[in-house]
Amino acid sequence: MTKKQWYETLFENYGEKYDQENFTQGTTGEADFLEQEFNFNKSLKILDVGCGTGRHSIELTKRGYTVTGIDLSENQLARAREKAQREHLSIDFRQHDARDLPFHNEFDVAIMLCEGGFPLMETDEMNFEILKNVTQSLKKKAKFIFTTLNGLFPLYHSVQEFCAEGTAPGNATYRSNTFDLMTFRDHNITELEDDSGKLLSLDCNERYYVPSEITWLLKSLGFHTIDIYGARIGAYSRNDRLTTEDFEMLVIAEK
Repeated sequence: MTKKQWYETLFENYGEKYDQENFTQGTTGEADFLEQEFNFNKSLKILDVGCGTGRHSIELTKRGYTVTGIDLSENQLARAREKAQREHLSIDFRQHDARDLPFHNEFDVAIMLCEGGFPLMETDEMNFEILKNVTQSLKKKAKFIFTTLNGLFPLYHSVQEFCAEGTAPGNATYRSNTFDLMTFRDHNITELEDDSGKLLSLDCNERYYVPSEITWLLKSLGFHTIDIYGARIGAYSRNDRLTTEDFEMLVIAEK
């Protein structure tokens, strides 16, 4: 039997606690930005990759958009379906691995926010498979909006200190961070209490990307316009130039 990856174990029973994390509190502001990028066109078909507990899918559906949400974690999807049902919303939530999607030329826009799968994979090739599969899911003229970890940040700052500053009581904590300059991966021990009160200690690693890498990867997949900005939780904006102070970057690509 294949050993479970840390991100599979993390999301096995973490839906309620996930919704309380500080980094999931910006949904309304993020949806405001997305709507502007959609030109408020309610006829667009939207794919939410790594939708988690469905926060963006639900908010956009409330605003009249048609969204398909996909995630690897059945537990996160169960929480998403439960929340949608409570709001009397009909949303197509499906369990899929973003490295192997069944869609071809189906969607006008893909969103992949708050590290939805990419860049959690254990190899660069797997992370690229996510970008490739999302691209295949999009129509010939389409937009891809996602956030990812900014590789410029750990060159100037401690990731551990940054995460500790933004953590509220009850949130996951991150320690023993080591940033590898050869691979641009941050290795850390993530500790949290899941929804049943079980304490987890996970040996995690995440890939940080520099803007030129993201640009090259997307160009190789056929995107012609690639804009990269600093990503501020709940307040995405094309006015925020990416700097070494930004923990995440916001990527807007068009093909």
